[in-house]
Amino acid sequence: MMATGPRYRVPFRRRREGKTNYRTRRALVLSRVPRLVVRLTLKNAIVQIIESEAIGDKVIISAHSSELAKTYCWLSNGGNIPSAYLTGLLCGYKAMANGVEKAFLDIGLHIPSKGTRVFAALKGVVDAGVEVPHSEEILPDEARISGQHIVDYGSQLASEPEVYQQRFSKSLKRGLKPEKLSEHFSAVKDKITSSFEKKVKGKKDET
Repeated sequence: MMATGPRYRVPFRRRREGKTNYRTRRALVLSRVPRLVVRLTLKNAIVQIIESEAIGDKVIISAHSSELAKTYCWLSNGGNIPSAYLTGLLCGYKAMANGVEKAFLDIGLHIPSKGTRVFAALKGVVDAGVEVPHSEEILPDEARISGQHIVDYGSQLASEPEVYQQRFSKSLKRGLKPEKLSEHFSAVKDKITSSFEKKVKGKKDET
């Protein structure tokens, strides 16, 4: 039953819809430090650096997992842990190249479970050089970030061709076998890093 009475206030719409925790948001806004916002769908990761202004939020840096395929030849899907990390890495390098060196993590209403895609994206941003306060314990380990769990799963299914083809049909169509994912991850990570090395170094030299 809905609460009633003269003191009752209807919660903000986004709170009712389970989209925004306004208490956490207020604390982040009052800090005056840009927010690192991680949003996830089943197929993609979106990592943004956002500043709060009087008229509303302003996105100053943004990276989408679809950029990995378009610009860096990423052949796996955009909804797994390795792609979340690489999207975070891309956002982090963009931030550093634009002089943004610190942010506070804002995961919205995502449950802060250890080793999830949210914290893979955070790890990517931090590895790019952006300072984001966090606990090391909540980050996924290097093996999961590189997709070793997917490699192991693919190797297990290799003896069942029909299931193997069904589970990995999209990446196989793109020319990537799951057993090669970790190698592919390292190659794409190197491409992202090398594409920003000069930009980030030049920005640091200016300061």
